[in-house]
Amino acid sequence: MAKQITPRSENYSQWYNDIVRKAGLADKSAVRGCMVIKPLGYGIWENMKAQLDIMFKETGHVNAYFPLFIPKSFLSKEAEHVEGFAKECAVITHHRLMNNPDGPGVVVDPTAKLEEELIVRPTSETIIWNTYKDWIQSYRDLPLLINQWANVVRWEMRTRPFLRTTEFLWQEGHTAHATSQEAIEESKLIHELYARFAEDYMAMPVIKGAKTANERFAGAVETYTIEALMQDGKALQAGTSHYLGQNFAKAFDVTYSDNNNKIEHVWATSWGVSTRLIGGLIMTHSDDEGLVIPPKLAPTQVVIVPIPKPSEEIIKVAESITEKLKNLGIRVKIDRDDQKRPGFKFAQYEMEGVPIRLGIGKRDLEKNVVEIARRDTKEKSSVDIEGIEKYIKDLLDEIQNNLFSKAKKHRDEHISVAESMEQLTQILDEKGGFVKALWDGTTETELAVKDKTKATIRCIDDENTLGTGVDIMSGKPATQTVLYARSY
Repeated sequence: MAKQITPRSENYSQWYNDIVRKAGLADKSAVRGCMVIKPLGYGIWENMKAQLDIMFKETGHVNAYFPLFIPKSFLSKEAEHVEGFAKECAVITHHRLMNNPDGPGVVVDPTAKLEEELIVRPTSETIIWNTYKDWIQSYRDLPLLINQWANVVRWEMRTRPFLRTTEFLWQEGHTAHATSQEAIEESKLIHELYARFAEDYMAMPVIKGAKTANERFAGAVETYTIEALMQDGKALQAGTSHYLGQNFAKAFDVTYSDNNNKIEHVWATSWGVSTRLIGGLIMTHSDDEGLVIPPKLAPTQVVIVPIPKPSEEIIKVAESITEKLKNLGIRVKIDRDDQKRPGFKFAQYEMEGVPIRLGIGKRDLEKNVVEIARRDTKEKSSVDIEGIEKYIKDLLDEIQNNLFSKAKKHRDEHISVAESMEQLTQILDEKGGFVKALWDGTTETELAVKDKTKATIRCIDDENTLGTGVDIMSGKPATQTVLYARSY
């Protein structure tokens, strides 16, 4: 089965597409630029969603749901916002079809034109802030901490499964606060939460920092990002949290009366992660044999395979082990298929990234052992059935930690420093990864570097580790350290 996957070293892009298809994560759809998320891919997303939802609620947020459609006039109220999304919007102009009077099929009814066109949401700031106008009157209504799980549409010209699709799934938080400081603290809180989720659950190390003005979310005062490094040396923006100031509050006239009855505009944040995280998970951990899933997010953490076929005796032992594992909260399944050979099943579960595989045969039962194969290192061992549940629980933790350590080692080995444009270009061409350099703080220089190298500033280094000097592109005085990388 692994022979069906193009090696990473040969064609990384094709390797990624092969894993998405062969592991059964997603499939093509009849709609250009959209994908069908298959059960394994959706199972990973469900586990991501469940954990993030817990983390959001632990920090005081609640879920709501807002309309998919946004009146076109709403997008005109915040100038930077509409400019940022105008070219990606899907627009609804009519509300009815009719039988084609000139032949078979249906056509748009020309009499059903909408008085005002509707936009299929590319993001929900405008429709939400129009609603908040009615929800907020007093300081007693603040802070308002709302999240929604939804789908959005951005009309992409070039798409790749999970990484960039016309429609995708995500969560988007939208909060309102009485003061600027509260809103800034909120955006930083979520920034830290995203980083913790990426590292603790996805086993994907990230770099935290702020975006440049040119790279900020449209309409934001500040954007905080977590940036991950994929195995091919390219960066992936894995989650962003935005401090919006009072831009949307003023655009939609969302005010509150403070405890002195003074009327003030509220302060805002928005933040989100999407099914793009599944693409990041694939490219962080997987290998030429298929998908590798961190145990904390694996829909099936342990699979039990009877050898050579299910028998009453083997199934009885498998069910006993399964009950013990489920009592520890471990997601486990027994493969009861009596048609496929064990070798085919092993290859299938390796392709699908199941963290642990248990093989049980008649000879194993005679010795009161099972064979355990771990997906991350492909190591196999015989383990006593007695106490197997604790062994597996500890092994899942070990696999989770090993995946993070391996990814962090790769990331750290691909953080370089450039003291000239020639050096920056050479590192990007030969090694890839994140490259630290001094920046003069101007968009002009940032775009010049992008034009020359196809690399962007992924984030500003908060600690300014390179100190002061001159910009490697402009030669002007520079007091900021930034991380350049080519990206997805």
